[in-house]
Amino acid sequence: MGVPTVSMVTMAFDELATSTAFKKGMPGLRVTMTPHPITGRTTEESNAYLQGNDPVSGKPMLEQIVAGLRDKLAAQDKHAGVIERGERPRFLPPDTEDNLQQMFHDHLWTDGLPIIMPTEERVQAMLKGTSHAPDEIVGEMRPSGPHEAWKFTVEMVATNAVMAGAKPEYLPVLLAIAATGQTSLFSSTSSFARMAVVNGPIRDEIQMNSSIGALGPFNQANAAIGRAWTLISKNLGGSGLPGSTYLGSTGNPLNYGNMTFPEAEENLPEGWEPLHVQKGFKKDESVVSIFSGWSFNTIAWFSPLPLQDVIKNWLTHFFSFGVGSATIIVDPIVAVELKNNGFATKQQFADYLIEKSANPGWLYWSTHQDEYKKAKEGVEPFATYLKLGETAEIPVTRYVRMPPRGAPAGTPPRNPIEVLAVGGGTNLYWSGGDFSHVVSTSIDKWR
Repeated sequence: MGVPTVSMVTMAFDELATSTAFKKGMPGLRVTMTPHPITGRTTEESNAYLQGNDPVSGKPMLEQIVAGLRDKLAAQDKHAGVIERGERPRFLPPDTEDNLQQMFHDHLWTDGLPIIMPTEERVQAMLKGTSHAPDEIVGEMRPSGPHEAWKFTVEMVATNAVMAGAKPEYLPVLLAIAATGQTSLFSSTSSFARMAVVNGPIRDEIQMNSSIGALGPFNQANAAIGRAWTLISKNLGGSGLPGSTYLGSTGNPLNYGNMTFPEAEENLPEGWEPLHVQKGFKKDESVVSIFSGWSFNTIAWFSPLPLQDVIKNWLTHFFSFGVGSATIIVDPIVAVELKNNGFATKQQFADYLIEKSANPGWLYWSTHQDEYKKAKEGVEPFATYLKLGETAEIPVTRYVRMPPRGAPAGTPPRNPIEVLAVGGGTNLYWSGGDFSHVVSTSIDKWR
């Protein structure tokens, strides 16, 4: 727009800011670096940063910012627009198996493990898993909002499916996942993870496991589909370059298999609808649903309390970055137990958890500063909440129905708590985590 601006970026992202500006066609972008980190710093500490020097350029930060806002734009500063990615060769030069394996590792085209070489014959065999043309555009994917989106074809997805050890009959599931544009390696410093839940007839057709060990490394379809999603994200979505298109500070072990599994819908108690039906699909449709989050805990916790209260109490005290969503995975026999305890449907149980879960006092007051001020002034009900003490449970839920972030006006509110059934019925166990539903899409259209 021709208006001088200065971006402020912490020094840990110096290289990322430079490369992103270049990719956006703005190599002269005016950037001032701050010390790192800035998270958790007081106002006084932040002001001290501002009064000091840019740790990269060594120049006084305020002078650099003022100069950037004052100086007129040069011609190249007015240029913008993503630099197009060049065409990639369809074939690699012939070489030995060992050399090619090393080439894939060196170029970060793998997940760090050996891959199946995607020969032309293997890719052609994989393509028999769909009726769609090899050169059909499936969609586009990017590591996160600031990065450019890459388009990819059916053949490209099939190539990565081969690399992951998938079978042709798995291809429609992978095409459906890829078509959502959801990367399994989202570029955030907080080390996101993803989850893919499969519903409908295709679960049995490709012999996915929703029973004993469903979340573990015991089934080819579960494992290969989850692994292929990682390779698709890296090779077709531009994700997974540490420090550039992947910023997860610690990384996340869930990225390996992306928690890929089918729901045990045949073992749900009567009245408990499978996930895809809850999302508006027909029961005989095959559907994959994508979730996003950070962590999962398996709970082996016996208590004299009813199961619903044990889960509700766990939700109250469960803490994760910005948590306002949760997904509960229950063994089918837990679902039956909950049904016998009066929850006729999944949604009824989810509603109970939303309405009855509370907030630990320390967390409530640290995230509700205005309410804390009102409590000190004697305003109710906050004053009463404060009298309960920091270790008390404040009767305010963290799980609120709101439209998805960035969704158009009129978008229905999302369900902040999802319930899934998975497991082999060996015990009354359940798992919980901070995952939220992102999108559900048809697999059948990719057959």
